[in-house]
Amino acid sequence: MQMQNSVVLVVDDDREIAHAIVKLLGHENIRAVCAYDGMEALDILSSRSDIRLIILDIMMPKLDGLSATMKIRESRNLPIIMLSAKSEDSDKILGLSMGADDYVTKPFNPSELIARVKSHLRRYMYLGDVGNVIKKDILMTGDLELDTSSKQLRVSGEEVRLTATEYKIVELLMKNAGRVFSAEEIYSRVWNEEAFGVENTVMVHIRRIREKIEINPKEPKYLKVVWGIGYKIEKYQP
Repeated sequence: MQMQNSVVLVVDDDREIAHAIVKLLGHENIRAVCAYDGMEALDILSSRSDIRLIILDIMMPKLDGLSATMKIRESRNLPIIMLSAKSEDSDKILGLSMGADDYVTKPFNPSELIARVKSHLRRYMYLGDVGNVIKKDILMTGDLELDTSSKQLRVSGEEVRLTATEYKIVELLMKNAGRVFSAEEIYSRVWNEEAFGVENTVMVHIRRIREKIEINPKEPKYLKVVWGIGYKIEKYQP
C-alpha cells in the first residue's frame, strides 16, 4: 500500500494545530488538507473522492465533531480519528459510539498519532470503503466480515462461531448480498440435495445465525426475511 496515495482530511478550528498535523503527516509522505469546522469538512468530503481518513476535533463552531461524524456515517465509512482535550472515558465512549474509529487526547504524542493514522489507513486501503467488498478472500457488508480462506466470520471485529451449515448459508448470502434466495434454493445449494418441504429446516438455521450476528434478532440489521419470497443479507452501499 502506498501511503503517498492517501489524502487525510484534518479538521480543527485551531489553525495552528491543524497546520502542525498536516506538516507532521507530510514528513511521512502522507498528503493532507485542512478544514476548520464541521460544515467545511462535509463540503470537502462532498467535492473530493480521494480522502482516505479524517482527523476530527470534537469542539468546533458551526458543526461539532460528534455531529459531523454522524453526518459522515450516513454515507461513508472512512476511518475517523477524533481529537479532544477531554480524556474522560465517558467522552471516549461517546465519540466511539457516534461512529469514530479511534480517539486521541490533546496534547497528543506526534509519533502515536502517526502510528494510528498509518494503522487505520492500512486497514482501510486493504478492505476498502463500507459496503460490499471482495478482496483477498474477504467478503464485507456493513460490520460483517467473512474470511473465506480461514472460514471465519467477524461482526464488528468480534469472531462469531458458526457451524459448517451456518457458514455455508452466510457465505452464499454474503457473496450475493442484496439478492433474495428462497428456502428451497438455499437448501439445494447448501445441502446439495433436492428441496422438498424444507422451509422449517432453513428457517431454524436462519434463526440461529441471527442470534449470533444480530444485536437484536427480532429487529435484524443484516439477515432479512422478504415475506413470501425468501431470505437475504442486506447490501450496504458506500
